[in-house]
Amino acid sequence: MDELKYLTEYYNNYNEEERLISKHGQVEFITTMKYINKFLKKGMHVLEIGAGTGRYSLTISEKGFQVDAIELVQHNIDIFKSKITEKRNINIRQGNAMDLSCYNDETFDITLVLGPLYHLFNDNDKKQAINEAIRVTKKDGIVFIAYCMNEATIINWGFKQGNIYDAFESGIVDKDTFKCLSNPSLLFEMHRKEEIDRLMVGYDVERIHFVATDLLTNHMANTIDEMDEKMFETYLNYHFSICERPDLIGITHHSLDIFRKR
Repeated sequence: MDELKYLTEYYNNYNEEERLISKHGQVEFITTMKYINKFLKKGMHVLEIGAGTGRYSLTISEKGFQVDAIELVQHNIDIFKSKITEKRNINIRQGNAMDLSCYNDETFDITLVLGPLYHLFNDNDKKQAINEAIRVTKKDGIVFIAYCMNEATIINWGFKQGNIYDAFESGIVDKDTFKCLSNPSLLFEMHRKEEIDRLMVGYDVERIHFVATDLLTNHMANTIDEMDEKMFETYLNYHFSICERPDLIGITHHSLDIFRKR
């Protein structure tokens, strides 16, 4: 399967840990955990689909929660397993977000899908992954789904890094709409909010939050990294105050759709 080949090659040579440890990289993690913590209650059972090297699963398990994790790429699983101690209640297995048949219906209180929709390239596959996440979540449970967003790529990769004309020429970006037109060899699928809204039509869910998890952060990464702790804390307060504003969400690199299963 080409998708797995491309993903395996990418993650075998990419330091996911480093991305979330840099000061600007922390913003996405801190924001996502802030919203996860809003819903965590004693005794809950959490599933992370596409768990990567385990940053979120490990953090949640440290709080005393039972966590199941499923991840496609063996390299990521090996790193993840190396961090699991006896005190952490985590079960990890290899598997695909589009097939969670290893889990029964309505098993989990909270289901996290914080990466798989980055790497699915047609609506049928995306909806299958969403279907599965909803299926294994309990009634009134909470589902988190993360997306990569179109405009941040156009601004940073297209214009700031000077790739826009090559992207037009190669067909990666539509020259009229500036929509990124991805495929498995390019690894990441870019979304716009209206596309996410269309994906969610027909599901018996209630959207609770739609969050720009890094918003302005990656547009000014060097500035963020140079901040002292006081300034960084002030920046986080500003970020939290605007990260759900509909007029700003479109320029985030990563977004988080949070909804309740009815």
